[in-house]
Amino acid sequence: MELTPEIRTAAQVIWDFHHVNHSLDSADAIWVLCSHDLRVADRAVELLEQKLASRIIFSGGFGNFTDGVFDKPEADLFAERALELGVPETAIIRENQSTNCGENVICTQRIIRELDLRIESVIAVQKPYMERRTFATIRKQWPEMKLCVTSPQLSFGDYCTDEIPMEKVIGIMVGDFQRVVEYPRLGFQIEQEVSADAERAYEFLVNEGFAWHLMKG
Repeated sequence: MELTPEIRTAAQVIWDFHHVNHSLDSADAIWVLCSHDLRVADRAVELLEQKLASRIIFSGGFGNFTDGVFDKPEADLFAERALELGVPETAIIRENQSTNCGENVICTQRIIRELDLRIESVIAVQKPYMERRTFATIRKQWPEMKLCVTSPQLSFGDYCTDEIPMEKVIGIMVGDFQRVVEYPRLGFQIEQEVSADAERAYEFLVNEGFAWHLMKG
């Protein structure tokens, strides 16, 4: 598919919408919601090195884009990346059973209880286009948790790579936009304000064929 200037412009609007642009404060833990993109682990290590927290929780088993692709659960591969970057094992907690954003919350809550940890504030780290959905999910399912959300500090153009091409990113972003709109009605997330510009960009991209990651049914 040719990525015309109009497609790229609409995609930038959706990319910007998905960012929540939180200012970061010190927290009890850095909580990584794992995925196919190990740069999210790199961002978590940056925050640890900045002493914004003293431990990292890696949460993720096999999800939509890693099941049948990764040979280990996401959390284990992310933890290995952190260890390679110098994070001590004692600073790492692994939750490697969850398969989606909602399960990240449920399974992480269970691990925290099992380890008898006092964690009342977190910096959640995600892919850039998953910031808003992550915030909305955690705020709904764990409302008492003090929360801010961040992601790798990359522009839309710089984020896309040969392994994660722009066409794929646009399709995922379009599907996640739909979930931000629809999931509150299903009880999965808090409701988010959606601008008319973002709605128009979404509809344009769906009509241009970026519909493969939309919800089924």
